[in-house]
Amino acid sequence: MNNRPSLHHRALYQYNDAMRLFMQQYKFNGDYKLRKIFNRELINLVHTSDMDLVVAVPVSQHTMMTRGFNQVASLLEGIELTEALQVKVTKKMQQSHSNRRARMKREQPFSIIDEKIIEGQSILLVDDVYTTGSTLHHAADLLLAHGADSVKSISLAR
Repeated sequence: MNNRPSLHHRALYQYNDAMRLFMQQYKFNGDYKLRKIFNRELINLVHTSDMDLVVAVPVSQHTMMTRGFNQVASLLEGIELTEALQVKVTKKMQQSHSNRRARMKREQPFSIIDEKIIEGQSILLVDDVYTTGSTLHHAADLLLAHGADSVKSISLAR
């Protein structure tokens, strides 16, 4: 991870106790209606990014089945999202249950859906929480390796 180029990233909020409680209720307790709280602010940030494509960090099929929604895509309701990435099928534990060291050593969790979609495009990656940056760096590395012109990222909190 130390050899990676810096990823330009912006977050709307600092990850603090209030944001941790919000994420617990929204993401892990499945309170879907909470997606609207930060929707307008995230959409405004996306619009100021001036990027070709907006890509929400995907969730695994297991998460989608158990939670019923992608928390990142739901926060961006009203924005046209490009499905460029998918989570590789693994039996590893959720990243939220991993410590910093385990997150930093994690292998590439994503694969590309269709290279043609991303070739030559500037891409804005969106995640809910930037903790170590590992998720966004993995996604950015993969997108750049498959022809994206540039990648920037935003998150609700960091």
